[in-house]
Amino acid sequence: METNRANVTLLINELLEENLVREEAQSEPNKRGRKPTSLFLNSRDSLAVAIDVRATRTFLMLTDSTGNQMGEVISFPTKLEPADFVKALAWQVRKALGGKLDSATCGGIGVVVPGMLDLKNGTVVHSPTLRWRNVELLDLMQIEFGDIEIHLENSGKACALSQIWSVRGDGSGHNDIVFVSVSDGVGVGIVVNGELVRGRHNTAGEFGHVPLSIDGPPCACGANGCWEAYISNIATLSRYFGTSVGNRKPQSIEQAEFTIETLIARARANDGKALTALQSTARYLGLGLASIINVIDPSRIYIGGEITEAWDLLEPTVRDAIKERVLSSELGEASLRIVPAIEYPRLRGAAALITAPAFAAPKVA
Repeated sequence: METNRANVTLLINELLEENLVREEAQSEPNKRGRKPTSLFLNSRDSLAVAIDVRATRTFLMLTDSTGNQMGEVISFPTKLEPADFVKALAWQVRKALGGKLDSATCGGIGVVVPGMLDLKNGTVVHSPTLRWRNVELLDLMQIEFGDIEIHLENSGKACALSQIWSVRGDGSGHNDIVFVSVSDGVGVGIVVNGELVRGRHNTAGEFGHVPLSIDGPPCACGANGCWEAYISNIATLSRYFGTSVGNRKPQSIEQAEFTIETLIARARANDGKALTALQSTARYLGLGLASIINVIDPSRIYIGGEITEAWDLLEPTVRDAIKERVLSSELGEASLRIVPAIEYPRLRGAAALITAPAFAAPKVA
């Protein structure tokens, strides 16, 4: 589309008035002897706050208005009483912003939550790992954060959106993807033909609660044998200790301080029990991925979470389990890609809810 100089000037003046861009004169004159003026995005004047809520810890990251990380990611224990959680969260956000908390300094807050959400009403309908049912999270947050823009999203869906957005325009052509996020629970986001699959009640993609065995271990959702009950971090740690280490169960000091990263380190040091726990998780991960492949047949599956730090140990077992259950040999060669935990895909998804205006559009690729 072509336009004239007057229209360009009008548009730039509007952006300047809204403080979305700034002018800076260059020191060197151009061929006409004038010092040209350059335009820059005002990306640092208003920060976005990205929040990743998990059953054990909550993670917080600040970004500029274009989504670039500012400072270090911080984390703090998740208070499981919703009102207490929101108060603790508000304190952490104020601390991260240097005490200032208003719409002038904070352009918005993106929050990703494990579980099923009613986005229209801002309600967490059911989050098994948090033990939240019908929690009016948006209302609670608006009490603390006032008129600051707040967006909620399911963690698995946020990861999928973040991934498809990050590769948009790179020529990969992967518009049919699945993102599996393994942490305290298991989140799955599905993108088909560039569109996030939500379903009628925004609950599509809950593969974490598809049973591998109806006689399997209890899941946080109340059922038995869910995929999540076999491959989550909590499930892997429970397998290692031989007893449940759920976030609301009494634990020994050793269990309380023992993380999935600790288990991976022990596995790399040839701790037989740690290796066995990880290999069992790898097999169950592959079996569940096979179901996704059979149903969705995606062009690529992305896997995120702390367990990916041991992917070199897990991959052969994962791929063997996939080939055992897929319906054709071609499906057994499905493309798997790891998204390292240090890339914080859940936080990137949360930030993009604020920093990418078209991010929540029905079609993003």
